[in-house]
Amino acid sequence: MPDSHDASSDTPADPGHVDSTPLKRAIGPRLLILFIIGDILGTGIYATTGSVAGKVGGALWLPFVIGFVVALLTAASYAELVGKYPRAAGAALYTQRAFKIPFLTFIVAFMVMCSGLSSASAAARAFAGDYLSELVDVPPTLVAILFILALAALNLRGVSESVKTNVVLTLIELAGLLIIISIGVFAVLSGEGEPSRLGDIQTADGGTGYALLTGVLGATALGFFAFVGFEDSVNMAEETVQPARTFPRALFIGVCVTGTIYVLVALVSSLLVDFKKLEGSSGPLLEVVKAGGVAFPPELFAVIALFAVSNSALINIMMASRLCYGMANERILPTFMGRVLPTRRTPVFGIVFVSLIAVALVSTGEIEGLGDTTSFLLLCVFAVVNVAVLVLRKDRVDHHHFRTPTVLPVLGAVTALILASPLADRETSVYVRAGILVLLGIALWAVNRIGLTAAARRR
Repeated sequence: MPDSHDASSDTPADPGHVDSTPLKRAIGPRLLILFIIGDILGTGIYATTGSVAGKVGGALWLPFVIGFVVALLTAASYAELVGKYPRAAGAALYTQRAFKIPFLTFIVAFMVMCSGLSSASAAARAFAGDYLSELVDVPPTLVAILFILALAALNLRGVSESVKTNVVLTLIELAGLLIIISIGVFAVLSGEGEPSRLGDIQTADGGTGYALLTGVLGATALGFFAFVGFEDSVNMAEETVQPARTFPRALFIGVCVTGTIYVLVALVSSLLVDFKKLEGSSGPLLEVVKAGGVAFPPELFAVIALFAVSNSALINIMMASRLCYGMANERILPTFMGRVLPTRRTPVFGIVFVSLIAVALVSTGEIEGLGDTTSFLLLCVFAVVNVAVLVLRKDRVDHHHFRTPTVLPVLGAVTALILASPLADRETSVYVRAGILVLLGIALWAVNRIGLTAAARRR
């Protein structure tokens, strides 16, 4: 609902607040919805379903249902904030406006950027995993690096080209998941599958009570990786037509469509394939195709899956580069990061910078570890964003924007903190990797501050 204190216009009274951007406004409502769906769909559901099954057993659908609810809670906060402040930089912008602590703003922004890059690296690893090996045997690390560089080149080409490519890839990956759901429907009608698996919760330690709780939370935290992406889309606010009006509806539609598909895919996967077999594959949905009793070529599904994880990496590289652009405009990063390519109007320095980091991250872990790192970093950010939306209620703007019920950001902050806490049983390496990334961010912050101080003295 619109803020009752706002004016009646759909855009700010000051046109510069929304329209003074060197970026091209090329994204309309339908394109934005497909963009968000494509941003969420991909590596998470195609590559980590097996790992989630290994943590929770046959009740594979349960972590995805919980993750769906948590994603909706935080999406409501983002819907309010992006409508209120339709600028690039996303969580960093909201944190700075709410708390006015530059160091906290930088850490939040850096965590968001690192989460996108660890997600892109997970996608690159997934691209070079079991799906590709179904077609050809090639060195996975080399393939992953070349894959990142190719996506960087596409990103440099332009936002219109990148988003249109995203639409094509989104339709392909949607088709792949609909194939899985159709296989499940056919299996049920044919009397195939094991419905008894769907209620079977088996955690790693086989425990009950507290151990069961931590096991389910750990599975949910990893499964939440499949839902990340909607938060990235707000960094496209300066390239979206009428963002205050377009974003809320697009965010909710995107999260609801993907959440429904994920739960159905999880049900089908558990119905047709034992969780132990799913756990042992980096291409778990390929196992579902092979077990479904339908004459669908596994090689064709492998190609579809490769397109899906490609889409995830493309979007994450695109979003991280826009985040760099936005932070440079806020003087959180050096100003040269805000430069755009004159002929293509794309943030050239941001794209090159994040692509190089993604290439480096490819060698730091496997899909599960990188995916869980992504989830952990973003859950920490989501807790901050949910608090920020409440703090910023005192800040009035002169245009209409969506306003979420107060209870939703409160629940969003609580659930994000629970899933980020040690209650969610995750590998120690996830915390170590995230800690190292944050320490790198702190070092970068110090260097940037020294540079700003030296420049001020020279003036």
